Amino acid sequence: MITFDNYSIRPLMVTDLKPYYNLVERNRKRLEDFFTGTTSRTKNISDTEIFLKELSVKQDAKQYFPFVLVDNTTNEFIAFFDLKNLDWTIPKTEIGCYTDEKFAGSGITTTAMQLFLDYCFDHFEFKKIFLRTHHTNKAAQALAEKCGFEKEGNIRMDYKTTSGEIVDLIYYGKLNSI
Repeated sequence: MITFDNYSIRPLMVTDLKPYYNLVERNRKRLEDFFTGTTSRTKNISDTEIFLKELSVKQDAKQYFPFVLVDNTTNEFIAFFDLKNLDWTIPKTEIGCYTDEKFAGSGITTTAMQLFLDYCFDHFEFKKIFLRTHHTNKAAQALAEKCGFEKEGNIRMDYKTTSGEIVDLIYYGKLNSI
């Protein structure tokens, strides 16, 4: 677990069902296009429980790692981070992140991301962590740049949104400096 100020970053667990569902539900409209799997698999509490159990199996198999940023004072979930598209032969991973809308722009996610990246490089021994985002997501681009990611380029027709549109994404990469 990573702690700073009144916050902690820890693995998401099946027992986090209600606070996780509430985080997604509060932000569902914002997440729909680019967190397709999350929004399509968490439409109600029972679907969310199945989804979390599946994520737990993937975590045990070292194929996927979900984390939450928690306000230790209120136990409210502020943000979600995940490590996906892992390639252990390099080793590298893609990081995904979303922040509850009411905490967006507060700087909490930037601090959390910087600490989480250090943890990922140390704990998992990744050589590279990359982030993909759409050109309209200025907050994700700013977060990447504040956290030391370098823009590697635009990948054309790289992601299919919930509506079925295939869009280009900006790739950012960060190398382990150790």
